[in-house]
Amino acid sequence: MSSLLGFLVGLAALLGAPLFVVILAGSMLGFYTADIPLTVVSIEIYRLIDTPLLLALPLFTFAGYVLAESRLSFRLVHLTQVFLGWLPGGLAVVAFVTCAFFTAFTGASGVTIVAVGALLLPALVQAGYPEKFSLGLVTTSGSLGLLLAPSLPLIIYGVIVQQMDLPLPFTIQELFIAGTLPALLMIVLLTGYSIWVTRGAPIVRGSYTRADALAAVKASRWEIPMPILVLGGIYSGYFAVSEAAAVTAFYVLLVEVVIHGEVKVKSLPKIIRESMIMVGGILLILGVSLAFTNFLIDSEVPQALFAWIQTFVSDKLTFLILLNIVLLVLGAILDIFSALVIMIPLIVPMAIGFGVDPVHLGIIFLANMQIGYFTPPIGMNLFIASYRFKRSITELYRATLPFMAVLIIALLIITYVPAVSLVFLDR
Repeated sequence: MSSLLGFLVGLAALLGAPLFVVILAGSMLGFYTADIPLTVVSIEIYRLIDTPLLLALPLFTFAGYVLAESRLSFRLVHLTQVFLGWLPGGLAVVAFVTCAFFTAFTGASGVTIVAVGALLLPALVQAGYPEKFSLGLVTTSGSLGLLLAPSLPLIIYGVIVQQMDLPLPFTIQELFIAGTLPALLMIVLLTGYSIWVTRGAPIVRGSYTRADALAAVKASRWEIPMPILVLGGIYSGYFAVSEAAAVTAFYVLLVEVVIHGEVKVKSLPKIIRESMIMVGGILLILGVSLAFTNFLIDSEVPQALFAWIQTFVSDKLTFLILLNIVLLVLGAILDIFSALVIMIPLIVPMAIGFGVDPVHLGIIFLANMQIGYFTPPIGMNLFIASYRFKRSITELYRATLPFMAVLIIALLIITYVPAVSLVFLDR
């Protein structure tokens, strides 16, 4: 009977059943075969409600949707152009910094390509950057920022691991701090590559007067305090993450609806609906995944998997190499939220067994997922950029591969030099 049910669950997954249905069915099947009452599933889902940190998810998501509807992308690009455009490779730096900031707050890589990439691609080509290079740069930049606060994937990783009651506890603030240097490392390496590869091109550097700089600051004067308010409040410990989310949502509403007036009051119900549909999907998957995680732990599946892996892998270094390979493949075929809820319950206990700090593991995981967004053949950003810029998917493959190589170098440094992530933490 249980084998038949397992076959039906697998068939449902292959036929494209929603992820939460497959996970819920798998957990129910597991508890059924273990002769555990299925009421435990509803108890595990209810346990999610008792997590105060989850207040941050809808609030940060709503703030990101409001920002995406405003003209923030225009102001942000202009501001960074004025202050960074004069540097060697200045416009490339503008692209990396702008996209990282935008993705960190909106949490949606595809939105970054559509909103910011559409501004940057023509500007890069007009400034003298090769078109293929510009296309690859914009597509790659779309996923920068996943390691920066208040990234939703960072929060979700923290929620899942904290519900597992594993040793080496950590806070979401520690995750936010740990992601800062790795994100900067990626931006610096990409900038260095951009300067080197375009060294012979007739690049036109930006030339801006003091009046231009003052005008750009004035136009963005309400958005400039936002990262200081959010990150400063979180890093200093003045705000809890959920409190920072509430302050961010209120501030974004005040700026974009009341002060700028770019987001109309009548459009707020639509924005709320769309953002909460996304949050609802995430919470539904997260809720059933906690039940599945509980089943895996009770059945000692991670321990069995760890013992099996040890027959092939005997040291931390080899485990990390294998982990990166697996995560890069997963990042190319799964969206980041599905990868988190499916893989974290299996990977975290194994990683701890090999001596990997869970905070460091979270940065490794998301760094891989960030690259997976544009990993051939089916990285999501490749198709979004192909549709947005009217280019063939094979052209996107060729354009992004050099940037992918640079980010893999960054990934190797992040993976094998834990201090890059943990230097500011007492761990």
